Amino acid sequence: MNQTPPQTTDALTVGETMVMVTPRDGGRLDAESSFALRPGGAESNVAALLAELGHTTHWAGAVGADRLGDIVIGGLTDHGVDTSLVRRDTARPTAVYFKDPTPNGTEVAYYRTGSAATALSTTDLAAWTALDPRVVHLSGVLPVLSPSCADLARHIVFDRPWADAPVSFDVNHRSVLWQRAADGRTDPAERAAHTLLDLAQHSDIVFVGRDEAASLWGTTDAESVRALIDKPQYLIVKDAAVEAVSFTGTVTTRVPSRKVHVVDAVGAGDAFAAGWLSGWLHDQQEALCLKLGHYVAAQVLASASDVAPLPAAPCVIATLEDESAPAHRARN
Repeated sequence: MNQTPPQTTDALTVGETMVMVTPRDGGRLDAESSFALRPGGAESNVAALLAELGHTTHWAGAVGADRLGDIVIGGLTDHGVDTSLVRRDTARPTAVYFKDPTPNGTEVAYYRTGSAATALSTTDLAAWTALDPRVVHLSGVLPVLSPSCADLARHIVFDRPWADAPVSFDVNHRSVLWQRAADGRTDPAERAAHTLLDLAQHSDIVFVGRDEAASLWGTTDAESVRALIDKPQYLIVKDAAVEAVSFTGTVTTRVPSRKVHVVDAVGAGDAFAAGWLSGWLHDQQEALCLKLGHYVAAQVLASASDVAPLPAAPCVIATLEDESAPAHRARN
């Protein structure tokens, strides 16, 4: 009997997506604001930006069977993301978050307690594992949403339901979420540090900010992060406006950040991950992957949205190859 071959995709991302409410004019959040409603979530941001770059992507998650869920599905579909794996929950709502641009940076207020995504669990995998992804991406937000989400994250990282597909993990530490999820038995900071380190150590590709690593584990620089997270094949340490450093085997690659006028910093980490993964999917050298990460992050930093329109990756790669700033490589 003939069997239907599994559907292939460049990237499968798993996690919560909310409706992002943001003032249209870039002003403060107030009673007179007019708003735009867009999808917003770490993993779906990566899927949407990869789709903008020309990749096939799927986002797997859950939203409510409500109008806000329609907005999430419609918005991601407009970016080119396949949402056929998304479960619509009739008992739980789609989560919402509000952006409030201030002179000192964008503040964010989340309303996600009891959302559809908090009920995600390993039982959802049955509907997802027929997919054949080249890479599976998740972030440190997923395991803090609920105990069942934590089980799902661990299953993806440790048990590898997609067989040989590499797992990409963005540490994405959100201390407020870990405080809210406190169980009264374990210090939230210690629980976050242990959980996120464990997931990072058992992933293949890891993204982490130098500042969040310092907060979580007391590291001081990229090299001390690598000494701690020494198992992944690729470790990428982002140092905001300074540089990004990649550790692959015995090779260290450093590429300075691009100069950009920052409109909104929210989503820049997701954008960097999408850019780097695009370079990796195109089998580019590590320096070019880092440059592509910086490029996509710069486009999002200069935008009021978490997802910016992008040229196809080959066009970006050709442009970056012509740029004169070399990467500095050193052998450990």
